[in-house]
Amino acid sequence: MQIAETLNEGLKRAFMLTITAKDIDALVEAEVTKVAPQMKMPGFRPGKVPANLVRKMHGPALQQEALNTAIQNGVSKLVADNNFRPAMQPSVALADGYEPGKDAAITVELEILPDVPAPVIDGIKLERLTVEVDEALVDEQIDQLLGQQKSFEDATEGHIAATGDLVVMDYLGKVEGEPFDGGKGEGMSVEIGTGRLIPGFEDQLVGVKAGDEKQINVTFPEDYNVDYLKGKPATFDLKITDVRVSKAAIADEDFAKSLGLESLEQLRGLLKGQIEQEHNGLTRTHMKRKLLDNLAGAHDFAVPPSMVEAEFQQIWSQLEHEASHEDDKEAALAEMEGDREEYHSIAERRVRLGLLLSEIGQANGVEITQAEMSRLVAQAAQQYPKEQRDRFMQYVQQEPMAAAQLRAPLYEDKVVDLLFAKAEITDRVVARAELEAEIEAEDGASGHVHGPDCDHGHDEKPKAKKAAAPKKSKAHAEAVAAEASPEPVAEEAPVPAKKAPAKKAPKVEAAAEAPVAEKATAKPKAVKKPASKA
Repeated sequence: MQIAETLNEGLKRAFMLTITAKDIDALVEAEVTKVAPQMKMPGFRPGKVPANLVRKMHGPALQQEALNTAIQNGVSKLVADNNFRPAMQPSVALADGYEPGKDAAITVELEILPDVPAPVIDGIKLERLTVEVDEALVDEQIDQLLGQQKSFEDATEGHIAATGDLVVMDYLGKVEGEPFDGGKGEGMSVEIGTGRLIPGFEDQLVGVKAGDEKQINVTFPEDYNVDYLKGKPATFDLKITDVRVSKAAIADEDFAKSLGLESLEQLRGLLKGQIEQEHNGLTRTHMKRKLLDNLAGAHDFAVPPSMVEAEFQQIWSQLEHEASHEDDKEAALAEMEGDREEYHSIAERRVRLGLLLSEIGQANGVEITQAEMSRLVAQAAQQYPKEQRDRFMQYVQQEPMAAAQLRAPLYEDKVVDLLFAKAEITDRVVARAELEAEIEAEDGASGHVHGPDCDHGHDEKPKAKKAAAPKKSKAHAEAVAAEASPEPVAEEAPVPAKKAPAKKAPKVEAAAEAPVAEKATAKPKAVKKPASKA
């Protein structure tokens, strides 16, 4: 095999590989020798088919198989001999005009990972903002629990319904004087003030009492989930069968036991622990962003454009998904286009931080143990139906990229913890609102890395930017929008139910696909797989 370099520019490399017909034929002969004993053919005993007949019957398939093998071996040798670490899978193509029996000319194009300079990790100074948990915060949590446990009891005779009361009614809805499908029901309960029904419905229940009959006027919203009712005025004939008043739960020992706990003290302790955990998460997020800002400011080196483009496309797809949920989609897309270069810069910084964190982890012996990996796979498998879990676990074992993505968050946490241990940290107690404001205002970063076997540059959160409605803030680039939630419907009657606005998903850091292989193998698109051997 002959190798000639045709491009050496920055991190880009290109080569021409010439694989001789002699080398290809040798592989064909080796394959014939391998498969002949396994072949069956009328007139011959099993395993006794002559090699020349095997070649005659399956020559084209064997030729293609040999060519594929030669190309894969050639690319692997090229990568190994030059100690390349490809940033992405090499692009491999068979030159036009190739004919069996002749030399094969192969073009190989790839980008390599840069030589990351020795990371500067000593002397880093960080401030740790902490939030103390006081009893008032615990009281707020208990009040929320009490609100969720609210029950209702019969009101006194003649009680006039007010906001917060539960009204039980029979109803008949009409549009243009005629009943409509699904507009009739009995015994429907609604708590006044919850906003569960279409606008104006609950407001007109204020002042009713058991035994009343009343007609109310409403207008269905333009975005209602039943097409023929959208924007239509309607009347509802109501018969009030009962009015009930709320009975507030009391924070006592019985309340704690109703939640499966032993005492009110245990409940308060659990809630306090949850609040502390939330505060610790905010503290870590703030410190991590400051840490990665520090690293990004201290290191600057070229990164593979292909990895940057893959990361940018990940960000862009998130933004497009967000824009698709906007009232003014075109305005949201226009704002995105105006900030395209800034998002591209964010992608470049993400990749650089990912490579940098991976280098730090490798240099300091950070690794994910087999036990930790098994636990990660088992946890991820729980997200799937029971009958699919074994198949998922097999997939992770067979796909290095899938395994790398599972390892990424834990590996990153270990690298970050290593850097925290080396940093000079000062503490400052602040209010939660101040800590949240600090996080919101920062141009934060989060570099996901996949460990020493997979150098992936990943997420830095785009800088939040205030924008006039209806435009989206850039903070939305760090989250994946949830699909619209199902229509909230009344338990007894779906018709009066109000359409809910689409909900936003919690902010999540989405990992971009940026495959990196220590040793690359490639199959030329121009060569088809050989036919199966009979």
